[in-house]
Amino acid sequence: MNHDEPDHDIDIMGSSLLTHLDAQGRARMVDVGAKPETERVAIARAIVRMAPETAAAVVAGDAPKGDVVGTARLAAIQAAKRTDEWIPLAHTLSLSSVDVDIDVDAQAGAISVTTTARVLARTGVEMEAMVGCAAGALCVYDMVKGMERGVVLERIELLEKRGGRSGTWRRYEEL
Repeated sequence: MNHDEPDHDIDIMGSSLLTHLDAQGRARMVDVGAKPETERVAIARAIVRMAPETAAAVVAGDAPKGDVVGTARLAAIQAAKRTDEWIPLAHTLSLSSVDVDIDVDAQAGAISVTTTARVLARTGVEMEAMVGCAAGALCVYDMVKGMERGVVLERIELLEKRGGRSGTWRRYEEL
């Protein structure tokens, strides 16, 4: 087989290539060296569900392991910075910033971890935002599991991405 063959031209959801596969269908890291650096922003959110009493303890600062919100924020930032170690085909990015917003709705028994990642780069920053919110949500679970084992990470989702060739995309559904 010729390993220098061009990638297969496959149309998936409007894109023209399966860019992370070589001609033989093997996973590869995409070469972004010829792309221009542009500002890129991605926002992702994870939702963590628990009993209202557990969420109220988080708000009150009464969790056995300490400051749930502050620790989850640090976990999200740390994970976003190390996304290339979590996701095998992700490029190593020098992030411009990572902002984490954690909202606790004690009455609903829900905590949302929203991560915004920014970079000036040749590739997107969606995975950094998603890994960040996922790690923050996992940290919430770890911090409250002594009070409740039934905590659920309900969803991890991209809310918005800006920059690059494909421009801006936003999730419009209200969740």
